[in-house]
Amino acid sequence: MGDIELEPRYSTKAVSGRCIKCLAEQESRNCLWELLKGEGQNRELEKTYEAMITLLTSPELQKLRDESEKYLAEGKNVKIVIHLGEDKPRYEIKID
Repeated sequence: MGDIELEPRYSTKAVSGRCIKCLAEQESRNCLWELLKGEGQNRELEKTYEAMITLLTSPELQKLRDESEKYLAEGKNVKIVIHLGEDKPRYEIKID
């Protein structure tokens, strides 16, 4: 399975933004919904759901949120990349 990217954004008058926590919560709800209504197993969807729950319960979440919001305040584009494929997810912030 590949990496998961979340792109937090600030809210403006034209576009409503979301912080990293809100994006992870939304993604976990979407995955859970798809898993509950789906037939058979979808291992990729299960891994994505597990990664979101791990992020939401991780002590690193607040650090990632603070750092990403700092860069957003500077007007930069931010991506949080969740690297899967290891024992536990690894998180990386990419700035454009």
